Amino acid sequence: MKTLSWNVRALGKLRAVRRLRNKLREIRPDVVFFMETKLSDVRMARVRRQLGFSQGFDVSSNGSGGGLSLAWNREVSVSLRSFSNSHIDADITVASSPSTWRFTGFYGNPVERLREDSWNLLRSLGENQSLPWLVMGDFNEILLSSEKEGGQLRSSGNMEAFRLALEDCGLMDLGFTGQWYTWEKGRHSTNVIRERLDRGLLIRHGGTFFRIFLSNIFHTPCPITARYYSLIGIRNLLLVV
Repeated sequence: MKTLSWNVRALGKLRAVRRLRNKLREIRPDVVFFMETKLSDVRMARVRRQLGFSQGFDVSSNGSGGGLSLAWNREVSVSLRSFSNSHIDADITVASSPSTWRFTGFYGNPVERLREDSWNLLRSLGENQSLPWLVMGDFNEILLSSEKEGGQLRSSGNMEAFRLALEDCGLMDLGFTGQWYTWEKGRHSTNVIRERLDRGLLIRHGGTFFRIFLSNIFHTPCPITARYYSLIGIRNLLLVV
């Protein structure tokens, strides 16, 4: 099973929808989380069907920004837990496996002074955790200064606040394969800025163990993909493309 997370940067143009549809045909994900659709829930539902997903849940954009969508195919059963302008939280069961796990698609607030609200939301979602939990998305923040190249230095206080939120939730970033940065701005080597804003976060639960491999092979913003396997009593989530 494949789960895809992608900051699509608006889907209002037919050309963008066609390009995304072609990419999805290559990856063939079972569950997809889209961010920054910049569409109403009604328009996004129409686009989602054009992309080949008749089943899903869509959150309208807030003015000219935001917009989320969670889509899935017929082999997957999804039970919605909660949603907001920053997240979609659901329990997922695959037809080929009796196990249920939790997925949260997350979009960190792009406004720096409001990002603490995102971390508090993440903490509230992490309370009373009872299932294996995967969180994927664009967090609009980095954990380490090495996750940024170019531009002004990131505030150490902001990075620390992000790290503390993950610690409070018991979430772990276990790394990836592929290019280091998932977001890029600037056309010339003298002004380019690159950051690792997209990631997958996992929590261990009981006898369940998760392993991650991220592979970002597209131009930024990069999608990240999770694969779900069942191996002799151990559940592995392998983040690969």
